[in-house]
Amino acid sequence: MIKVLVNGCNGKMGQEVISEISSNEAFEVVCGVDKNENDKYNFNVYTDLNDIKEKPDIIIDFSVPKATMNILEYAKNNKIPIVIATTGLSDDNLRSIKEASKEIAIFQSANMSYDISLMKKIVAEVAKAIPDTDIEIVETHHNRKIDAPSGTALLLASSINEALGNTKKYDFDRTSKREKRSKDEIGFSSIRGGNIVGEHTVSFFGEYETFEITHRAYSRGLFAKGALKGAKYIMGKKNGLYTMDDIV
Repeated sequence: MIKVLVNGCNGKMGQEVISEISSNEAFEVVCGVDKNENDKYNFNVYTDLNDIKEKPDIIIDFSVPKATMNILEYAKNNKIPIVIATTGLSDDNLRSIKEASKEIAIFQSANMSYDISLMKKIVAEVAKAIPDTDIEIVETHHNRKIDAPSGTALLLASSINEALGNTKKYDFDRTSKREKRSKDEIGFSSIRGGNIVGEHTVSFFGEYETFEITHRAYSRGLFAKGALKGAKYIMGKKNGLYTMDDIV
C-alpha cells in the first residue's frame, strides 16, 4: 500500500484526493498538511512541516504556489517523490521544480485530466493543419479560482505555440489596445462564476469557417483520479520530471 501525504488537504481538491484514496486499496493517507489544523480526519494534519512524524511514500500536492514550494523543499530534503497539481505557478516556480527533479521523481501537470492531455496533442495538430487561422482560448471556472488564465489554458497555448515554431505571442488583455487583432497572437478570455469545475475551448477562426475543440470537466474527482495515476506512475521511477504526456 502506498502511503500518501496530502498537501492542501483542507481544500476542495485535497478533499477529493482523500475521498478517492478512501475507495482505492492501493493507497492510504497517512497525514496531511494545510495552513489550518483539522481534526475531522483519521490522520494528523500539520501546519508546520517540521512537525511531521509520519514517513510517506509519496506526496500529492493540490495547494497554492507558496505552499507548493514549501512542500517541494520538504520532499527534496526527505527524498520523497511528489505529484504537483497546483496551478498558477510562476516561471521561477517551474524552474525550481525542474531543478528539484534532479534529486527526486516529480510528476507535474497543470491539469491531471487524461483527456486534456489528448486535447493538447489534438490542438497542436489542428494548428499545424490550419496555421493561418486566428486562435482564441476561452476558459471557464468556478468563482473561487484565483489564477487567470488557467494553467490548462496556458498548457494548451504552449502546445499550439510549440507546434507553430513558437511564433505566437499571448494576449491576455485587449482593453488598453486600439488596434486590430494581430495574426501572430493567441487570445485568452477567462470567465469566473458559480461552481463550474472547468471548461476550455480552443477556437480556430478562418475567413469562412470556425473550428472549435472543447473539453468540459463535470467533477473534480477526475483530477484526483489523475493525480493518483501520476502517483502510481512515478513510484520507483528514477529522478526526473514526468507529466501526463508520459502516461498518454
